[in-house]
Amino acid sequence: MIRLARDEDLALLQEVERAAGRPFAELGMTLVAEDEPPSLAVLREFQQAGRAWVHTAGDVPVAYLIADVVDGCAHVEQVSVAPEHAGRRIGAGLIEVLAAWARERGLPALTLTTFTEVSWNGPYYRRLGFRYLDDDELTPGLRAIRVEEAEAGLDAWPRACMRREL
Repeated sequence: MIRLARDEDLALLQEVERAAGRPFAELGMTLVAEDEPPSLAVLREFQQAGRAWVHTAGDVPVAYLIADVVDGCAHVEQVSVAPEHAGRRIGAGLIEVLAAWARERGLPALTLTTFTEVSWNGPYYRRLGFRYLDDDELTPGLRAIRVEEAEAGLDAWPRACMRREL
């Protein structure tokens, strides 16, 4: 079941994030695997703004998505699925909830940034209808996000912005 995140879910979302990061270590992406999840304060901001959703198993979050609005589009800030629940279209379900949320608000598209060569990243989002953006298509907000990611060291692996029209 997908529902809005509750305050009591937030610490569990951090655990989901840590678990979802572990498979990156198998690809030699230890920086990503060991990255700390968003703080409780950051997660609370998304939750209180109504832009944090969870997929639950027995009312316990096993996946989550947090979103922002960047340059007039719904932007996937983070989507994570606990590895033991992967392969069940949970992430796709969360993306569809965000798409419905965005449509209700008249937003034209979903955007995100992702690793292009990680199977559960760029190739996965392509299957969900996203396309890679060329540099000349990047909006100011997406450019700013990419600068932050580069400064955090994420450009050690191929990375790109993607967009899905609604």
